[in-house]
Amino acid sequence: MAVGYRQGVSIAVLIYYVPALAIAIFLSIRHGFRRASGWRFMIVFTLARVLGSCLELATISQPRNYSLYIGYATLINIALSPLELVAYGLMSRVITSINRSKNTIVTPRHMRLAELLITVGLILSIVGGVNAGTDFSKTGVYKTQTLSKVGLALLIAAFGILCAITAVLSQSIRHAEEGEKRILFAVAASLPFLLVRLIYSILAVFAKEKSFSLYNGNVTILLCVALLEEAVIVAIYEGVGLTLKKVSKEEVAGGERGSWVHLMRKSQRDPKIHGDRDYENV
Repeated sequence: MAVGYRQGVSIAVLIYYVPALAIAIFLSIRHGFRRASGWRFMIVFTLARVLGSCLELATISQPRNYSLYIGYATLINIALSPLELVAYGLMSRVITSINRSKNTIVTPRHMRLAELLITVGLILSIVGGVNAGTDFSKTGVYKTQTLSKVGLALLIAAFGILCAITAVLSQSIRHAEEGEKRILFAVAASLPFLLVRLIYSILAVFAKEKSFSLYNGNVTILLCVALLEEAVIVAIYEGVGLTLKKVSKEEVAGGERGSWVHLMRKSQRDPKIHGDRDYENV
């Protein structure tokens, strides 16, 4: 089997995402794997793109190996989840920065609930994609599973919540520290591209149009409505990530403004706080 248009696109994707994966690993080490930075999800996404391209290229020598097509389609299908998780991780950092000087309506707890929603959607999408791929290998007919539809619905809801959070935090962004405000602008700039990518997933899952099939759909549509948008989003997120300072654990804890834990920590550092300050009005 010769190298075709689809395989050529996979080669281009591989060339782009190998260095992107390296940058994601660097950012995760720099900003921390365990904190709500979201960079570990960038590793997941870029690694998925690298593996997906390798699976697609492997079909050149094994064109009848349905497992390769199933793996490739599943990795394409789950792209939205890690990208949304990266966006939520970045917004969590914005909230932490703002909370050092002003309380926000959106709290880290709200962000964790939204991230849980995305995680559930990711799991459902993976299971649904694998089941659909198994049926495809047996019957030659691809049928979207209900689990995939439910998973995508959760991702649609998460995207709507992300837009709302971005709008709410834009009202308080002036209270963020210098250098942290750019995060909100980066996420806001990525939303149109995320929306286009989401529309592609909606059409791929709910529409019966063959052009949007994950297995044998139109490659140009996949490139222009999905892959290019993903590449732009990755460039935006990693670009802003490289400009951010490393935040220490103490600074993260400082974002707990309004909690007794934070007030006690702050009072220990600054004895002047112990006066007539009314903590209830903080």
